[in-house]
Amino acid sequence: MKVLVINAGSSSLKYQLIDMANAEVLAKGLCERIGIDGVLKHEPTGKGDYKAEIAMPTHTEAVKAVLEAIVSPNHGVLADISEVDAVGHRTVHGGEKFASSVMIDDAVLKEIKACIPLAPLHNPANIIGIEACQAVLPGVPMVAVFDTAFHQTMPPVAYIYSIPYRYYEDDKVRRYGFHGTSHYYVSQRAAAMLGKPLEELKIVTCHLGNGSSVCAINGGKSVDTSMGFTPLDGLPMGTRSGAIDPGILEFLINKYEGLQIADMLTILNKESGVLGVSGVSSDFRDLDNAIAEGSERAKLAESIFIYNVKKLIGAYAAIMGGVDAVVFTAGVGENATELRADVVSGLDFMGISMCPEKNKVRGKETDVSKDDSRARVLVIPTNEELVIATDTARLVGK
Repeated sequence: MKVLVINAGSSSLKYQLIDMANAEVLAKGLCERIGIDGVLKHEPTGKGDYKAEIAMPTHTEAVKAVLEAIVSPNHGVLADISEVDAVGHRTVHGGEKFASSVMIDDAVLKEIKACIPLAPLHNPANIIGIEACQAVLPGVPMVAVFDTAFHQTMPPVAYIYSIPYRYYEDDKVRRYGFHGTSHYYVSQRAAAMLGKPLEELKIVTCHLGNGSSVCAINGGKSVDTSMGFTPLDGLPMGTRSGAIDPGILEFLINKYEGLQIADMLTILNKESGVLGVSGVSSDFRDLDNAIAEGSERAKLAESIFIYNVKKLIGAYAAIMGGVDAVVFTAGVGENATELRADVVSGLDFMGISMCPEKNKVRGKETDVSKDDSRARVLVIPTNEELVIATDTARLVGK
């Protein structure tokens, strides 16, 4: 079975074509500047990369461009588009309705649209991608794979906020969590690396990138995670504040004339995090360069991030009654060797210790623990696209 994986943004569309017979990525790419002028970047496995400016007034034209690239005589990987057996769509928010991936039909699409108020920046783009693929590939089965689904196993004590309960009953205000496909994937790989059943393990997974979250996984199930009602909660991130005292919003709105709640949300989502503290960049590589040049604010921004990751590892070990493995994944987690070492530093009392030599690895699945570390420290590159493709293939059942 060949599965096309689609991750649609408001003005972009990422894709991978995966042959599920051997989990081989046949092609991947990105459509950018949709609605402006349109750029396709196509990377077919075993062939030269291809880039073209193509008119993409809507996502429908972007999907058409992707399909044409996939079957192109020069840089294609399929003889005919009929070889695409199914499409898997990354869908950010499924609310409480979806605890697993589902085949997309009119009823499912209606429920995804009902979650737009919970993810106003993400779900509309995901819906656009689904409807564009339906228009271009009529009759091809499609599956929605939700970022939130993996966290639906959290107990009420973890997901209910301490505000009037009616806001949960009437408006479904609660912790949902995100990055679910990533946390799920790396926990599965961790169990395989350790040679133990996932059901017997207590794992803390650290998805660290421009967007970051930490998850407590007990017996293969998410029992707590740092992102909340929105992806703004939890760790300080590239440009997001993470958890702050909500009273700060009232204080700043009252102090600065003309500042509205929408302005505050822009500040918290796009101007905060390590960018806001450092004044340098949201990219951790730029922070490292600035630190090397003596920037105290860049050092502080990185230290705040490390401090909060470390704090969550300890907290999640406490709620699970121990930890068997700590996993680092995503762009920062997979590649920032010194940051990983700083996060683990001082956790020897929990039986967590890292081998400096092993920790030199970047972007490779590796156990970087000391030989005598009771809990293992693992680096595992995430593969959310493979999770989406696997769930799609399972549900379509060819």
